[in-house]
Amino acid sequence: MMEPTWSKLSLTKELEDLFQSAPSVLFPETREEILTLAMGGIEEGTFEIAYDVPGMGNYVEATVTKCSNGLAVNYTDAYMRRRDPDCLVVADDKPTDKPRYQDQYEGSFAELRQDVLEWLKGQPLIALPFMAGGDSLNCPALLIGPQNAAFFAGGLADLQGFVPASKVRDCFKPKTLIYLAPPFRHTHFDKKQIVVHHRLPDMHEIFSFNLYPGPSAKKGVYGALINIGEQEGWVTLHGSTVKVVTPYDNSLVILHEGASGSGKSEMIEQMHLEPDGRILLAHNTLSGENLYLDINETCELLPVTDDMALCHDSFRNGGRRLVVKDAEAGWFLRVNHIDHYGTDPQHERLCVHPKEPLIFLNMKGIAGATCLIWEHTMDAPGKPCPNPRVILPRNHVPGIINEPVEVDVRSFGVRTPPCTHRKPTYGIIGMLHVLPPALAWLWRLVAPRGHNNPSITGTTGMTGEGVGSYWPFATGRMVDQARLLLDQIIETPSTRYKLIPNQNIGAYEVGFMPQWITREYLARRGSVKFRPEQTVAARCPLLGYALDSLKIDGNYIPKGLLQTNLQLEVGEEAYDQGAAMLTDFFVQELKQFRTFDLSPIGRQIIECFFDGGSVMDYERLV
Repeated sequence: MMEPTWSKLSLTKELEDLFQSAPSVLFPETREEILTLAMGGIEEGTFEIAYDVPGMGNYVEATVTKCSNGLAVNYTDAYMRRRDPDCLVVADDKPTDKPRYQDQYEGSFAELRQDVLEWLKGQPLIALPFMAGGDSLNCPALLIGPQNAAFFAGGLADLQGFVPASKVRDCFKPKTLIYLAPPFRHTHFDKKQIVVHHRLPDMHEIFSFNLYPGPSAKKGVYGALINIGEQEGWVTLHGSTVKVVTPYDNSLVILHEGASGSGKSEMIEQMHLEPDGRILLAHNTLSGENLYLDINETCELLPVTDDMALCHDSFRNGGRRLVVKDAEAGWFLRVNHIDHYGTDPQHERLCVHPKEPLIFLNMKGIAGATCLIWEHTMDAPGKPCPNPRVILPRNHVPGIINEPVEVDVRSFGVRTPPCTHRKPTYGIIGMLHVLPPALAWLWRLVAPRGHNNPSITGTTGMTGEGVGSYWPFATGRMVDQARLLLDQIIETPSTRYKLIPNQNIGAYEVGFMPQWITREYLARRGSVKFRPEQTVAARCPLLGYALDSLKIDGNYIPKGLLQTNLQLEVGEEAYDQGAAMLTDFFVQELKQFRTFDLSPIGRQIIECFFDGGSVMDYERLV
């Protein structure tokens, strides 16, 4: 009798007992095998993923429909279609600023953990070995879940890659474990999509109590990487990276960071054009006026990362620039902005005619037909889900760069609301601001989620994702991550910092055009430095320097889009009210960093803010 695949791994006695007790354990050999299993063995139609839940009977969590271009996964509960930003709970006694299990729930986590293992023992299992963060790190990992949720394993395989059954070796000793147990969200967590992190001395356990890959297969693995980096002194940044090549073969590398919905995926996609080829720069929400541009030839884009940028110290080799590499094998692309055919021809082509079947989430799926990424699942009649996703393997993306790259510019994206004198808001950020490094650090500490965020469940008012914008996925202390980020900024002085809004600039609706225009502009300049006469200190010190003018391919950008206080619809009074809102938000978020756990320079920067420092004061600090 052939020995089971799990016996080849270096496992604990507990895991060996789990695999020995389960009715069956499948270690997949191919991606095709996983997708076949995701359909529950049926060759066509729709498969229901259901579990027996006490008091609820056979509850259907999601459906999987086999389309001609992949699998369309849809959740029966609209709440499950977006990531809950407060889903992470820590169940160990190591230092953390996150909610602890014992403080949130009745009963011990040890009892729940044992209940999960016993439940898994009764399920036909799928086990997926993978290398968290890719081959650059020595972090073997393993997913264990019920076979009827094989689409989840398929999504993880696309996001992180996987080790085929025939390649599993005795030396594969998991350092990260993901346990998938969907019914427990009903029985223990009031239907919430809770993910519990359990950090042991030589193991990082992640208990995923839901079937949405965002909080666990995606951000759960991210949390494990952050934890490893915290111990070793490096960071996995929350950002997309692209090498921009101009029509004259000059190149520039931009890393775009920010909270969910801040334009990371959009930074590595081509600029959207009108049917006549023009660029709709901005739409005035009061007058209805449209501003257009013509650019004869846009830059070539060579993507590097989409969301998780690994910044391991070994990449830099003593250089003065930040160096990043993708921590993922595939990308979790949000396509809510693609709402009709022709919006984004490149992504439409990649998804309608993929190299191999893809996994789609929150999109209309009809058995045997093509899943179209502009047909989004309806949360309610007339209300499309704001978070449709496609998991796109990196090898599907043309021009992809797989090696580490040096970063010239780190931009930070912020979703901003309209701002007018009738309704002042924090939507006062101009198209491109230049930030001194100290001020760039503060923006990363607060990381605003911003206006009308499509990626997460609803929040009220202006909220922040916190340090580096990856804090929702971290398990440790905020101050430790703040120190790591500041050290990184100080150690890479040749990388420059910009601030770019999206959605609105003052009275103008702009979508993601600011980052597409500034991407073209910065690459064409050939230099990331600005002469003193090219910038002016922004009226709000938190915004660093605004540009005095911006010209691209013969087009001058209206000055009101660079300095919003110059817009007639805004003016200085409304601008100052918006600046006060922004400052109040920074006060609220930064007060927790007034601690001696920061380095002396970190404390000086924080106190500079609370003392009402000018942009020149920040510039002198770093």
